[in-house]
Order: sequence, then C-alpha cells, then structure tokens
Amino acid sequence: MPPPPDLTTARTRIRLPREDDARRLLDYRLINRDHLSPWEPVRETVHYTLSGCARDISMQLEAARNDRAYPLLVLDPGESGILATFTFANVTRGVFQACHLGYGIAAAWQGRGLMFEALQAGLDWAFHDLGLHRVMANYMPHNRRSERLLLRLGFEREGYARSYLCIGGAWRDHVLTSLLHPDARD
Repeated sequence: MPPPPDLTTARTRIRLPREDDARRLLDYRLINRDHLSPWEPVRETVHYTLSGCARDISMQLEAARNDRAYPLLVLDPGESGILATFTFANVTRGVFQACHLGYGIAAAWQGRGLMFEALQAGLDWAFHDLGLHRVMANYMPHNRRSERLLLRLGFEREGYARSYLCIGGAWRDHVLTSLLHPDARD
C-alpha cells in the first residue's frame, strides 16, 4: 500500500478515516441524510448508527490496506467535523491501473467550490502516489452539479449507461466520464 494520504488544501484536511472518526461520520450521515439520499443506494438503518459507522470504517481501512479502495474524509482544518467524503473505489491494477470515483458533500458546503478543491488534491494523489492511469466518475443525467464539477476537473464524457446503478431503490441511467493521468493527456 502506498503511504496513506495526508492532504491539506486552503480549507480542508483530507485523510483516510480512523477508528475515532465514527462519531464524526455518524454526525455527517445524520445531518446530511435527506440531502444525500437521492444520490445514494437505499441505506439500512445500521448505516445511521455509531456501530454501523465503526463497522464501515473498519471495512474501509481493510479495503485501503488491500489496495482495493481509498475512502477519504474531507475535514475542516481542525478536524472537528466532516465536510465531504470521496472514495477511489474498485481499484484495478495490472494493465488497467484505474478506479471509480464517488463523492458527496455536506449540504452546508454545497456550491462553495469545496468539492472541487478537495478533489483536485485527491486526484493529484491518486495519479502520482497511487500511480493510477484512469479515474472514472459517473453521474445521473439530471445531476447538473456533478456534471459541472467533473467538467471543471477535466473529466471527459465517454458514454451513457442505461439502468447503470440502483440509486434510491431504482435502477438509474448514468453518464460515464473519465480523467486520465496528466502525463497521458493530449
């Protein structure tokens, strides 16, 4: 496993979760439950409990140790609360060197450029420290905020997948995008 990220931006601290983040994660999930639910799979009740957050952190850290996924917390500089999260998931090595990017931001921070700031730092880490060649991110066609964010970050549309992911209890179409390592871009 490469060194874990310890990233700092003008307004954030970005790192893997720790066991003592369970309370912070629970607060983030509860406060943003209604805001995030249209963009996520249907969650079981345990997702919104302290024990569920502790379990998820344990599983996330195991995935990072095994180079399968890198779930990152975006915290305020003093680390008192979670502002956003993003994950480099489904990491595939060999001839592919790629992953999928998923992200979410607290309602209070939406529209303030924070996700762009955090993802710029995260993508730099993914390309240089993880050695990835391609990061793929997909969004539902009506999610204009995600579309604008990904375009601003340099992602390019590669396709359209019908009935791609089960979000909110229904299979949803997604626009497929990707970003290549800076050295591979034309």
